[in-house]
Amino acid sequence: MGLLLCFFNFFLLSGFGFPLAFQETTSPAANHLGQINSNSVLVALLDSHYTELAELVEKALLLQTLEESVGKHNITIFAPKNEALERNLDPEFNRFLLEPGNLKSLQTLLLYHIVPARIEPHSWPNSTSDSALHRTLSNHRVQLSSEDSSGAKFIGTARVINPNAVNRPDGVIHGIEQLLIPRSVQQDFNNRRSLRSISAIKPEGAPEVDPKTHRLKKPTPPVKPGTSPVLPIYDAMAPGPSLAPAPAPGPGGPHHHFNGMRQVKDFIQTLVQYGGYNEMADILVNLTSLATEMGRLVSEGYVLTVLAPNDEAMAKLTTDQLSEPGAPEQIIYYHIIPEYQTEESMYNSVRRFGKVSYDTLRLPHKVLAQEADGSVKFGHGDVSAYLFDPDIYTDGRISVQGIDEVLFPLEEKTKEEKKTIKVATAKPRRGKLLEVACRMLVAIGQDSRFTTCNI
Repeated sequence: MGLLLCFFNFFLLSGFGFPLAFQETTSPAANHLGQINSNSVLVALLDSHYTELAELVEKALLLQTLEESVGKHNITIFAPKNEALERNLDPEFNRFLLEPGNLKSLQTLLLYHIVPARIEPHSWPNSTSDSALHRTLSNHRVQLSSEDSSGAKFIGTARVINPNAVNRPDGVIHGIEQLLIPRSVQQDFNNRRSLRSISAIKPEGAPEVDPKTHRLKKPTPPVKPGTSPVLPIYDAMAPGPSLAPAPAPGPGGPHHHFNGMRQVKDFIQTLVQYGGYNEMADILVNLTSLATEMGRLVSEGYVLTVLAPNDEAMAKLTTDQLSEPGAPEQIIYYHIIPEYQTEESMYNSVRRFGKVSYDTLRLPHKVLAQEADGSVKFGHGDVSAYLFDPDIYTDGRISVQGIDEVLFPLEEKTKEEKKTIKVATAKPRRGKLLEVACRMLVAIGQDSRFTTCNI
């Protein structure tokens, strides 16, 4: 009996004990070598609305590094909002980070936003004096602090705007207002450019004082990408060809919404490659500065439709029509509509309404469009052009439609001077009236009072 009990205990140990012990010793290795959990904070980062940060992490080849870090300990990610990486960042600094030779700086910048520990909102310092330092994965230190008056939480100089945006078992993501730039990356950036401003953040203007109230003016709220400009397009245009050319736009315009110069360059190259529109392209680029001005307008958010005459139509222009100062600009201005129209949209409009007047950049003249022979006809009377090369270039901001004649606005007719017709008025016969009056005075015996009646 004792022998059977000993054998049974040995069977239990061999059948259950050893597999359990073996399972406990191999589980960490299996987790470390296996794929990352779907509930991981890294998966949540890639699926979150912090798309710009997630894209940079992939470009910097940091996914494997972060997977190894998550396998060892919890992490805390301070994720800048997308606007901080899209619009509030200096374009040169952004270009510097994305250059292949600066991969090390990009990795350092991103790892500076990750702390190898779990930092919950309740573990934040309660006041400014109780700040705490934490070492990041880039081997730099970041300071955590809180504002005494408002209770706002800060990581360095960036305010935490969305604490616990993502909370997972292996980490947490806090949304912050701006990008954190370590001093080493800032120094690398400054060393690679000469005689330029040393700030990697988009500079802001000095505060303005209202002369009436002597108080600081409130800054204008940022314009959302894609919204229509506040000023009409005529106020945004250059003063005139006789005064000064349009200033050259920066990359993406002052609001960094659109790269107008790139789009204008593309549509001019399309005109040349399409064939038959070389004269129009030459006027835009060489004879005038309109290509630069159009690029600036598109960068500001305006949309344009260009009615481009072909080379045969441009060859009909006389020397007198082009010799006057500003004449080429005025001709082209009359062919630019400050709207985005395609061949389909214009044809549908003229079919429905018969005649449609479109504003042009040549104030106050408008170009008239109407349906003719299954197409769109522009102009008045004999001066007309047909749309025969539709949608040469359309990108959502600039539309180019080919026409077969150069359009000119109707000249204002001088008002004919009205001839004043003098009506001959007959003068009264004073002698006859005096005779009648004297007879009446004689009848009443008063004729002696008037010497005229005694003559």
